[in-house]
Amino acid sequence: MKEAPYAWVVVWATFVALAVIFGVSYSFAAFFAAFAAEFDAQRADVSLVFGLSGGVYFVFGAGGGMLADRFGPRLVTSAGMVLIAAGLLLGSAAQGMSTVYAAYGVGVGLGIALVYTPSIGCVQPWFKQRRGLAAGLASAGIGAGTVVVPLAAAAAIDALQWRDAMRALAAAVLVVGLAATLLLKRAPVAGAAAGAAQAVRIPGATLREALHDHRFWWLYASVVLAAPGMFIPFAHVSAAARDLGIDAPRAVGLVGLIGIGSLVGRFVIGALADRIGRLLTLLLMQLSSGLALVVWLGAGGYAALAVFALWFGLSYGGIVSLLPALCMDLFGARAVAGIIGTLYTGAALGNLAGPVLAGAVFDRSGSYAPVIVGCIALSALAALACARLKALRGAAY
Repeated sequence: MKEAPYAWVVVWATFVALAVIFGVSYSFAAFFAAFAAEFDAQRADVSLVFGLSGGVYFVFGAGGGMLADRFGPRLVTSAGMVLIAAGLLLGSAAQGMSTVYAAYGVGVGLGIALVYTPSIGCVQPWFKQRRGLAAGLASAGIGAGTVVVPLAAAAAIDALQWRDAMRALAAAVLVVGLAATLLLKRAPVAGAAAGAAQAVRIPGATLREALHDHRFWWLYASVVLAAPGMFIPFAHVSAAARDLGIDAPRAVGLVGLIGIGSLVGRFVIGALADRIGRLLTLLLMQLSSGLALVVWLGAGGYAALAVFALWFGLSYGGIVSLLPALCMDLFGARAVAGIIGTLYTGAALGNLAGPVLAGAVFDRSGSYAPVIVGCIALSALAALACARLKALRGAAY
């Protein structure tokens, strides 16, 4: 079955939207040192900004998905872009960490919640045969944003200082982000599913039905277990590099290397998964993520950290690109955005608590080693949850 031409417009619009929102999220690495110096904050305190943002957008992503199922992705995602820009502008005027928490943590997090799940959920119903590739291409925007935006933010901080750099970032969100979200359009099959009179003729589960399906909960368990190891590196690898004497541009650039690895993972792993099976590929990527963390544990200089960043990014990109496609595979188009959003709530605790706990451990012990070991163990458990899901009857993806 040939895909509709507009399907690829939706893919690339989602690519740009995700590049914008996660570029803003992961630009936290560039602002980390500025926040610590400006407000005389410890690492655990500064890490809470990133943790709050991630926790908020994962918790409220389910609501964003349900709003998109009801009102369509264009309205919801455009509102999210405006909210992100507003959060950045408020954060640029902060006189204390409490304002940064509210603006960058909560405000930007809510905006991302309104963009992330609805845009990802918008892609899946447009495709039948190349769903894994489409998901990989669309979610590659996260990797592209991770490569470009934190480095641009770091350069802007050097040239303009952090407050004006944050204002420039807000302006870019309004221009580039809104241009992308205005192109998002619900697929015809999803549009039919949104009508109550027609919903019964559309294959797929409602959100309530998915929540009563044990396959959903094994997938959810894998997300919960993997989350700390997926988000701690974004918040702390640049700080860990500075501890080894690595200069600031290369330290922040490690987040960009994660993004490069993520780009490769989304393009290559998504297409591979269409061939060997998406659940098997997800399991392999969970194991790969744990092995990458072993490299970070033993890293003594920039070269090893660069290897870690690329390898970890490859694994992370593969995992993130596979989850929406698996939701569509298992539960259909009827409430796909709401199901994806609910699945993503499983990452909220790891995103919120993981970076903060890592900062607290470092503040007490002067080392990230205990946290990295814990993340390796959690990655192994996440792979076991995927193995259990694959073994269930009917989960043949």
